[in-house]
Amino acid sequence: MFNGMNITASALTAQRLRMDVVSSNMANVDSTRAKLVNGEWQPYQRKSVVLQPKEGSFASFLNMATNKGETGNGVKVTKILEDTETPFKMVYDPEHPDANGDGYVSMPNVDPLREMVDLMSATRSYEANVTVFNASKAMMTKALEIGK
Repeated sequence: MFNGMNITASALTAQRLRMDVVSSNMANVDSTRAKLVNGEWQPYQRKSVVLQPKEGSFASFLNMATNKGETGNGVKVTKILEDTETPFKMVYDPEHPDANGDGYVSMPNVDPLREMVDLMSATRSYEANVTVFNASKAMMTKALEIGK
């Protein structure tokens, strides 16, 4: 009875974490000293969330054993990856304390436009899951009212 609500709750948790990671990326869009590597500061690297379906729960094995079919178990966050493929942006600013000998500063590989698109996607997904959760709750409430 609560399987649908559990699936929706896992999606809400995952999308909330996605929004938190996007917020972190946006907050560090100008951070040139995020990590110390070999005695030199490295700029902040963009992070992204990897989601996968939950697998191997007792309920999924029970459903398969009773031939009821697989209904799904929700989603889980498997890891948060740093974007090492996108190069840092080189900005000419000889007055900056982190400028190299040529006057260029390595800036984070965060694109604010891309982050806003990711944020909008996570927000819409979160809103859709809230709607599903409320609909499930309303159906359960109506089912309980039948017995009155």
